[in-house]
Amino acid sequence: MRSGVVGRKSLGTAPKRLVREWLDARDPQSLFKASVGQDPSLADIVKMVHPRPKNAAHAALFGYFIDRRKQADELPGELPQIVRAFEAFKKDRSGEVPDVPFQMLTALELGTPEWTVIASRAPWQMTRMNLNTFARHGVFKEKGMTHLIAERLRDPLKIAKSRVFPYQLMVAYMAAAGNKEIPAEVANALQDAMEIATQNVPEFPGKVYVFPDISGSMHSPVTGYRQGSTSTVRCVDVAALVAATVLRKNPHAEIIPFESKVIEVRINPRDSVMINAQKLASLPCGGTNCSAPLEFLNRRSAEGDLVIYISDNESWVDSRRYGSFGGSATATMKEWSRFRNRNPGARMVCIDIQPYPTVQAKERHDILNIGGFSDQVFALVAEFANGNLNANHWVGVIENMELGR
Repeated sequence: MRSGVVGRKSLGTAPKRLVREWLDARDPQSLFKASVGQDPSLADIVKMVHPRPKNAAHAALFGYFIDRRKQADELPGELPQIVRAFEAFKKDRSGEVPDVPFQMLTALELGTPEWTVIASRAPWQMTRMNLNTFARHGVFKEKGMTHLIAERLRDPLKIAKSRVFPYQLMVAYMAAAGNKEIPAEVANALQDAMEIATQNVPEFPGKVYVFPDISGSMHSPVTGYRQGSTSTVRCVDVAALVAATVLRKNPHAEIIPFESKVIEVRINPRDSVMINAQKLASLPCGGTNCSAPLEFLNRRSAEGDLVIYISDNESWVDSRRYGSFGGSATATMKEWSRFRNRNPGARMVCIDIQPYPTVQAKERHDILNIGGFSDQVFALVAEFANGNLNANHWVGVIENMELGR
């Protein structure tokens, strides 16, 4: 906006007023802690909306944000103590580490003692996301820190408050398991957290079948191959996690892994989500035949209400051969028609982890295609399974939102 690329360089009267009200409603200490980030920075926002300070403390803080001072020792006395402590620590690291967002400290040259203090104060999400950082700076070698962090990670109240989902925990667990500097107690705490986090996943009505694709192509990184940032999480790990998580909340669900054929495997719903996910992800892989699990159910004349595929783009490659965009139906669609003739109210969800333009099943009232994956997929599948997803669904969701000031 400030560059003019959106056609204007100012927020306008009403948006400026709302931002000024937001600034006025917060005390100086809260504003300082909210000043993390550079795109835009809080200084940019202050310069854009020109707030009128309601008192000397706000005036001093706004001046601090836009750097109206010459030296750190010339800070105005009205500034909150947390700002003065932070500036003092920047000047002399021998003092106490200030209680500020850790992002403000990471640009400084910190040693193990300082990182230990940061880790001891860290909130739940920050802890989950920075285990490797803590290990790199020797935090786990400090007495009592391993137990403190492990207990924090498995704390049910903190997990519920963070609204963490299983995928986030799987990523953290795989990173921890692959780092010898992270103690086993911490990795095990992430498994405990995984069990608690499944409470955030909705239940699905009726008889549920989950078809995780374990074919060869599913062993590629879920983010694709990217120079310097390729994920250690594979597509098959995500598929296995979805299946194991659904089983945890739906003990009567049936997991039917497939590649070129169905792989019959017994999955115990009482085992941990992580154990079941690892068991599924380690099954032998082969080619891909998406119609295999539906054909397997049709041979059994099985009854069901919800079918969930989790696959990658390679799974849908036969769509062109069968002509899902016109012409004859795919083999999967033919088997789905047979299944639905027997179960008229059944619905099918196709989660395509690495989406491309082709699909195996065309979207319609009983079929939902989801491209990509995040933990929000569980909620979306639940909405579809309950028959809530229609043309007006999201309009209603948006209209029911309460806008706070």
